[in-house]
Amino acid sequence: MFTKNLNLKNCFWRLLKRLANLNLSLLLLVFISFACVMGSILEQEQDVIYYKLNYLQYASLIEFLGLDHVFRTLWFILLLLTLAITLISCTFTTQMPSLKNARRWKFIYSQKKLYSSKYDTSRYIDSRYSSINFIYSLISSKFFVFCRDSSIYAYKGLYGRIAPIFVHFSIIAILAGSTYGFFYSFVLQETIPVGEIFHLKNLVYSGFYSRLESNFLGHLDDFYIQYYSSGSVKQFFSRLSLYSNNKNFSKSQLIYVNKPFIFNNITFYQTDWDLNSLRLSVNKTYLFQQKLFKKIDNGQVFWVSSLQLAENKKVLFVLNRLGDKVLVCNGKGMILKEVMMGQNFYINFTPYCIENIISSTGLQIKYDPSIFIVYFGFFIMITTTFLSYLSYSQIWIYDSSFFLEFLGSTNRATLFFEQDILVMNQIYHFYTNKQFNNLFKYPFLLR
Repeated sequence: MFTKNLNLKNCFWRLLKRLANLNLSLLLLVFISFACVMGSILEQEQDVIYYKLNYLQYASLIEFLGLDHVFRTLWFILLLLTLAITLISCTFTTQMPSLKNARRWKFIYSQKKLYSSKYDTSRYIDSRYSSINFIYSLISSKFFVFCRDSSIYAYKGLYGRIAPIFVHFSIIAILAGSTYGFFYSFVLQETIPVGEIFHLKNLVYSGFYSRLESNFLGHLDDFYIQYYSSGSVKQFFSRLSLYSNNKNFSKSQLIYVNKPFIFNNITFYQTDWDLNSLRLSVNKTYLFQQKLFKKIDNGQVFWVSSLQLAENKKVLFVLNRLGDKVLVCNGKGMILKEVMMGQNFYINFTPYCIENIISSTGLQIKYDPSIFIVYFGFFIMITTTFLSYLSYSQIWIYDSSFFLEFLGSTNRATLFFEQDILVMNQIYHFYTNKQFNNLFKYPFLLR
């Protein structure tokens, strides 16, 4: 039984080491990057008819590979999962042992080990020598120093070895957050007229385990638009009131583009607007509504409504901005008059009045519980990526009976390491004032 468990453990570690492959990780990153590019270029979450009309030759391929919803496909989730496994295996089979090895004390007691090393050394003669001053100069250069017998070991920049581990975990956090959002998030699109109550119902996307709140409702209190002097739209605003738990809890806020409204972890984005209809009155007694139709002519947007007066006679109402004058035209498009809201005007000696222009706002409603996890992962990644550029430097000093061996190494930033050696030498020579009588030692200094 013990042998069987041992074999399973060995197989497990062999599999982890196989997965901790740089080429495999790079290949997975290439596939994931390609999928993200396709998901950015190709419009997502559209109807099948949309892709058949706009991508006729590739519609079947798009449908087969799920490129219309790339980030929700099974193969994309499997790519993320495999990349996470490779990162975890690399962390436990390579990075953790490397960190453990970097924290070990590596004393040298033999001249042969120095000569057999890969580092080049040069010799100079100096009769002045003090182990205490060497230790002090290393500490002043922010090295961690360890002593045993006649050997000194020092290192600096251990954070540079720890940082890659946290980089891996940050990527895993991002991947885990993305997968978590895939299962529990949802996106809705709502078009709401002013003064109307709405519920969460028009789903665009929902995760397998997402859930819409049944005791939630909202109300569009107001909507208005700011224009430039040229007549183009500068910004549009909506005031929302949201209620939860049978109106026991409510919150109201003015939203506009780039300023969403967050309520119960659900985010409401302002995305679009439209003019729906005109509300007219006859003799200030009879009220009715006329549908507005959006038209574009030479790049200019305007809305038109038609009122049929007789079999061959009709009146057109034309406007191009909310709150502006409404043009009253005949059936041939000739302008008869300009009227404001609340102003009486006559058609066939009958008084009419435009009581209101009914507008609507477009909202994108999104719930994604993984945002904090993903943002936290990116924060850790950015921080530890900078830390990973810290150099990990090591110094060995061995004092024999006739000579002094001095050896150093660094994994990057060689020039900075040489500066540290020069500063250390300056501190050392500053505090060394006495020469040892009748004793010459030969230091070896790394360049």
